[in-house]
Amino acid sequence: METTQATQLGFGHFIAQADSLAHFLLIVLLAMSVITWYLIVSKSIANWRMKKHAQAFLERFWNAPGLSAVGDYLQKSGINDPFSHLAHHGLKAAEQFRNKTGARLIESGSEDEFLTRALRRAISQDTARLEYGHTMLASIASSAPFVGLFGTVWGIYHALVNIGMSGSGSLDQVAGPVGEALIMTALGLAVAIPAVLAYNFFNRAKRQMLTEVDGFAHDLFAFMSTGVRNNTRIEKDTAQVYTAPLARSA
Repeated sequence: METTQATQLGFGHFIAQADSLAHFLLIVLLAMSVITWYLIVSKSIANWRMKKHAQAFLERFWNAPGLSAVGDYLQKSGINDPFSHLAHHGLKAAEQFRNKTGARLIESGSEDEFLTRALRRAISQDTARLEYGHTMLASIASSAPFVGLFGTVWGIYHALVNIGMSGSGSLDQVAGPVGEALIMTALGLAVAIPAVLAYNFFNRAKRQMLTEVDGFAHDLFAFMSTGVRNNTRIEKDTAQVYTAPLARSA
């Protein structure tokens, strides 16, 4: 008799006996888990591709004979990483400054100030792209344990009510239903832990990438503020770079 009762208890029995609120909480936890693993897979692939494109661009950039060659590379390969995006904005700002009319507020300031604003906008855009999904991961990591805990409390409440109605308060009558209710807490932790680890991993990768981008921005600014201003031929050759296709991944 005890063996038969033990075999009836478990996750399947918990699902069968759960009410509509418990089913709703399970659906919420399932949706959180799907979103978490989707972000883990998609951002991992996107970061891997971004690093691959970044290495190719940096190698081509520093080995290029001039800005015209960089422009040709952007024209053919597109903009697929923060470094090429930064160079694109820098070259575009230099061209816009040469063609400015002085009739717009955005054209005010010196060439260095114009270039600084353009690079700053590019870094802000790249920061927003690199932070894609971080808010969702942080929200899931912080809320999933409480969703599971709420389900556990609700399940224990119903288990105790049923035990009280049966009139039996022995350990074998209490342990099974209460143990089933604790499944919700375990599910909440199973959803939250991958979200926490993924958030920390991607946040660290973002900081490292932005540190490298910031260093490249200083190098690019120093190079363009000295080289572009004193090289008219290169300036003319870079006029066509700004039609480079923007093919960035999220």
